[in-house]
Amino acid sequence: MSQAAEKFFQHNSALPTMPEVASRLIRSFDDDNISLAALADLIGKDASLSAKVLRLANSARYSPSHQISTLQDAAAALGMETLRNLSLAACMAGAFPKVKGLDRGVFWRHGVTTAAYARILAKMVKLDAETAYLAGLMLRTGQILMALAESDKVAEVETLAVEPGSRFSLEQHRFDCTHADVTASLARHWHFPAAMVEAFADANTPMEVRPFSLMAAVLHMAEVLADAAQNKDNPTHALQVAVPELIEHLHLDLAFLAAKLEAAGDVASDVEQLLG
Repeated sequence: MSQAAEKFFQHNSALPTMPEVASRLIRSFDDDNISLAALADLIGKDASLSAKVLRLANSARYSPSHQISTLQDAAAALGMETLRNLSLAACMAGAFPKVKGLDRGVFWRHGVTTAAYARILAKMVKLDAETAYLAGLMLRTGQILMALAESDKVAEVETLAVEPGSRFSLEQHRFDCTHADVTASLARHWHFPAAMVEAFADANTPMEVRPFSLMAAVLHMAEVLADAAQNKDNPTHALQVAVPELIEHLHLDLAFLAAKLEAAGDVASDVEQLLG
């Protein structure tokens, strides 16, 4: 574990608390028998989260045919994966404070976009898509802890990070670690599975790590794609510029990926409801 990353945890007050509902949602990944009704009941234990999920379920992105007024209705309309992913996104966005140096709306729009793109990439390389969504959602959260300690440096990184994927090297130069390293430390403090902790730590330079980590590669590429979406750059061209050796190593079908990204549309169009 990076010692440079651990310095952001020297004050216990800096460590956000993993929301109980989020923890139980994550555990539900391994429960093949969990029902939609049980998931809705779990979300219902948190009034604020329930309100956010209902607002999302009624939003234009999911274009419900009728007004959705209960979590059971939301569960039926959205389905298991979407319900769980939206709830996790709302939980995570609520767990972290607003910080100087990062625009909260822009930050979580990027996080939700990274999560959605990680899910698409995971399906292409035969990884678990829901785990990839959670990891993508978490990937930049370490940067919030960095901003709590050194907001001016983080703001400077964000000003300079105009090339998709450049945040990693800009942070490494200034902090001797990256947001992914700090997220790995946070995931370890939160008792995430060791494989996910490792994937965060390896996401900086996935081609340099042995054994090769598919999840780390997916996370790195998803962040590049989210950067490109934020800049309104061509996403697959951004990948070719940022990580050509990774595309080659994975034999990634860029035309297929482009079609999937196009079909997904604006995956973070409802981020305001997550933050409300």
